[in-house]
Amino acid sequence: MVQDSATASADAASTNLVVSRLRQRLPVTALGIRASRTPDIARIAKASGHHSIWIDLEHSSIAIDAAVQICAAAMDIGLMPFVRVPEREYGVIGRLLDGGAGGIIAPRIETVAQAEDLVAACRFPPLGHRSAIGTLPHVGYRKMAAADFNVAMNRATALKVLIESPLGIENIERIAAVPGIDIVGIGTNDLSAELGVAGDFKHPLVRAAHETALAACLRVGKPLAIGGIADAAYSAELVHRGAAPFLMTGIDTDMLLAAAHERVAKALSSVGVENGDAVVR
Repeated sequence: MVQDSATASADAASTNLVVSRLRQRLPVTALGIRASRTPDIARIAKASGHHSIWIDLEHSSIAIDAAVQICAAAMDIGLMPFVRVPEREYGVIGRLLDGGAGGIIAPRIETVAQAEDLVAACRFPPLGHRSAIGTLPHVGYRKMAAADFNVAMNRATALKVLIESPLGIENIERIAAVPGIDIVGIGTNDLSAELGVAGDFKHPLVRAAHETALAACLRVGKPLAIGGIADAAYSAELVHRGAAPFLMTGIDTDMLLAAAHERVAKALSSVGVENGDAVVR
């Protein structure tokens, strides 16, 4: 049975939780995944109050199969699953989206042409050139007319570009204006390194780049998420000045390490010592 076009589109668009919340300036909490390989991490993210997860294929060895299983589980329980793909590896995007990813994060976008190539890989015609497929988990595998299905999935899929270089900052307004781009992000760690002040997010060059990005995205009307800043106060300042409240709570590896340190300290403290080399009396 073919579903009504308007209903199908609305149903699919409702899965695009992140874009909807950011447009309303509602906070989005997102958990990064670099070490986990099973859907349990999605359930942990849900149980801890996250709105979204993002799987990092740029800096991990996670297989596509593991990534899409985590994404599909996340979607089933109401989380928006993003995948950050390796730089310029657009060929994998269709497989990730077909398997259950709800959004793509593309690193180091520097030109309008690169942004347009990304849209072409992520969107079905007429917006892009994503390969046709009969149905997907995003709509519960319902059978739909091809035209209706393409519209629904284009609305459901979120596309975030990462600006991480001076050239990207120079072109940010035109990149943000590309049809099919939903969210613009700043990777401050990489940007600061490219500016010659690695890790110094308070440097005038970095702050000037943030200001340029904020003004550009405000003019275009696209949410701007600024990440890679360890100082919570400065991050909050940027949000209050117009940056999108897309809040990266951490990466699973960092969280596990922090929790492990805390558990070891607590265990040692329980027997009256402060380090593992002390003798228990």
